[in-house]
Amino acid sequence: MKSFEIKSNDANQRLDKFIRKSLPNLPQTLMYKYIRIKRIKVNKKRAEISTMLKVGDIVDMYINDEFFVKPETRYDFTGASKNLDIIYEDDNIVLLNKKTGLLCHPDDREYIDTLITRLKKYLYDKGEYRPDDENSFTPALVNRIDRNTGGIVIAAKNAESLRIMNAQMKRRNLRKFYLCVVHGILERDSGLLEGYLTKDEKKNIVKVTKKPTDGSKEIKTKYKALSKDLKKDLSLVEVELLTGRTHQIRAHFASIGHPLLGDGKYGTNKLNKDFGYKKQFLYSYKLIFNFDEEAGQLEYLNGRCFEVKDVWFVREFKNQTL
Repeated sequence: MKSFEIKSNDANQRLDKFIRKSLPNLPQTLMYKYIRIKRIKVNKKRAEISTMLKVGDIVDMYINDEFFVKPETRYDFTGASKNLDIIYEDDNIVLLNKKTGLLCHPDDREYIDTLITRLKKYLYDKGEYRPDDENSFTPALVNRIDRNTGGIVIAAKNAESLRIMNAQMKRRNLRKFYLCVVHGILERDSGLLEGYLTKDEKKNIVKVTKKPTDGSKEIKTKYKALSKDLKKDLSLVEVELLTGRTHQIRAHFASIGHPLLGDGKYGTNKLNKDFGYKKQFLYSYKLIFNFDEEAGQLEYLNGRCFEVKDVWFVREFKNQTL
């Protein structure tokens, strides 16, 4: 028998979810059975699969010791790079400046060196993250950015901050601004692009149409031209996403005849080759917290603005050295 005291990072989740994370060796069918026959209890009482755990709850598990054995401690994230650009940090969150080319999360080609593994290594080296002391929580990224796009990524250091940030993201209370360079001179210096986006999951590509189609989602892209290069027929543009869909900025501008410079998926390869750039000119450079209701322990962030001051292509564009 073993008892677990629920602390802040393990609270506000269902009992079955907590058990699956805490005891990965316990088969799911046995877990359900043990809850049903009261070999797993909460505060000495019978519990349900859906019981929501609170800080201070005691989960007693009357099960075989073999299921409590943890695999040998070896953390893959310790092999990640120490290169981490931090814009802001406090006890609850970290704002990271992800560089173009770096993955947010591991995939089938890169497992060790990603933004999330770099963050875990950083917090582990600081002594703020101790995997052996956590039953179910690990530091997590609130949002993600494509590998070929750079910019601000929010990371949560604890479960409550992650819950709050996820809720604020869902309510679209985080204003996100991007900088990009597009081919051509926009007809209007500012405006609102509207349309409908359909995603092909197998090909990982999207299509933008003026009218809704089966499976499409409405998109809104607000923009303002900041500078023009008439000689090279390029525009530096600030974009605010009013909806957040896959490849929205890239596909939306391409659909109106102004693809992003360097975009090989939605752009024009011939135009991109003329400039010699293989990476797309897109950066998530500014973030404003705009909470419309109380945000608990993160309320102090409301109204604050964070910005990447040195976006790699802006200075070159303004100096006309692209």
